[in-house]
Amino acid sequence: MSSPAAIEESIYRKIVWRICPLLFVTYLIACVDRTNIGFAKLQMQSELGMTDTIYGFGAGIFFIGYFIFELPSNLLLQRYGARKWIARIMASWGVISMLMCFAHTPMMFYTLRFLLGVAEAGLVPGVIFYLTGWFPRTRRSHLIAIFYSASAFAGILGGPLSGYLMDRLSGAIGFSGWQWMFVLEGLPSVLIAVVVFFFLDDHPEGVDWLDAKEKQLVLSRLDPHVPESDVTTVGGTLRSGRMWWLTFIYFTQASGYVGMTMWLPSIIHSSGVKTLTQTGLLSAIPYICAIVTMYLISKSADRRAEYRWHVILPQLAAAIALVIGSFYTSNTVVALACLSVAISGVISSTPPFWALPSEFLRGTGAAAGIAVVSATGNLGGFVSPFLIGSVRDMTGSMSSALWVVAGLLVAGALGVALLPKQMGRTAPASAIEGGTEPNYQ
Repeated sequence: MSSPAAIEESIYRKIVWRICPLLFVTYLIACVDRTNIGFAKLQMQSELGMTDTIYGFGAGIFFIGYFIFELPSNLLLQRYGARKWIARIMASWGVISMLMCFAHTPMMFYTLRFLLGVAEAGLVPGVIFYLTGWFPRTRRSHLIAIFYSASAFAGILGGPLSGYLMDRLSGAIGFSGWQWMFVLEGLPSVLIAVVVFFFLDDHPEGVDWLDAKEKQLVLSRLDPHVPESDVTTVGGTLRSGRMWWLTFIYFTQASGYVGMTMWLPSIIHSSGVKTLTQTGLLSAIPYICAIVTMYLISKSADRRAEYRWHVILPQLAAAIALVIGSFYTSNTVVALACLSVAISGVISSTPPFWALPSEFLRGTGAAAGIAVVSATGNLGGFVSPFLIGSVRDMTGSMSSALWVVAGLLVAGALGVALLPKQMGRTAPASAIEGGTEPNYQ
């Protein structure tokens, strides 16, 4: 007879393999469609006469649409269920991503990037909120890491694929390479939306692949106690100082990650790399490093039930790497090594961060709070690319822009350090009281 702990691990392993691969694929495709603009720039900018400021503004305006519609989208996901709403998100962003091939003027570029943000709004906070209905807090950090690792895999897959498509299909039937890239990389989003609609399960209670005792155990592990200080309503969420402080911290993470992601191909290409295909292959290296680092840091955070330092240290490491790399932007090897550390640090700090809001947000308050933190924090995704482009236009150099991003990451790390000391430390699942244990004898 297996021990209760072994049975519990078996149940959660079954859940992970049932829902996580599909969530991973959705975010993988989203990240490819969101960040392939960094590669499109290498052809679009010269063909359409874009300045770095125009590109930076267009790349970042995605997050304005994301910001405006993030909270409504997450509340609608709570109302209609993840299956229907995530399928809707994927279908709409796939269509808009393909329409990017018609972005021949700055205004059309801005409009389509804004609409892409509107379409994708709610995906990340929706998935994080969705996971709160399946897993306790002490199991979520490394699962969020699996989900977030899709962004790193998108860098590994998307970079070489984008570079290859742009090199090989340029001029085919009168389309530029960047136009083909948008069409062919947007189509999978529409197709996978159908899979999500038919195969993603909304709640543990309604599935037929868990028996009654398994469902009882899963439900007993979900937030077994609700302190009076917890925030459970939309109004309470918007009045919570802790929630807005976390928003600032996430703003710095988004600024660092999006800024580096949107400009990574340009930094590598300007360091002396000759072809788009080579640029794409080299751009995969930082994301390979990030996958390993993120998994190790997230597992460590869950094992120790400690999340503050697992956010602070990776962000500081990323900032230091950017400062060092700013002196070697013309050296491909050093620049790539520093970018690998920087991207690994920013990506690795994100899953432990998402353990912090769930320590005091519950129910509708959780849906709203996670959405507000994600939406407002992601404004950093607008500020950072635009700021980098503006600084680069004014100074003619990337070095000063990297210092700005490094400063934001340091500010975010200090923000985590100033959180109340009780935040970021959670009792292990076995120590949480209040749930009922199913009898497996």
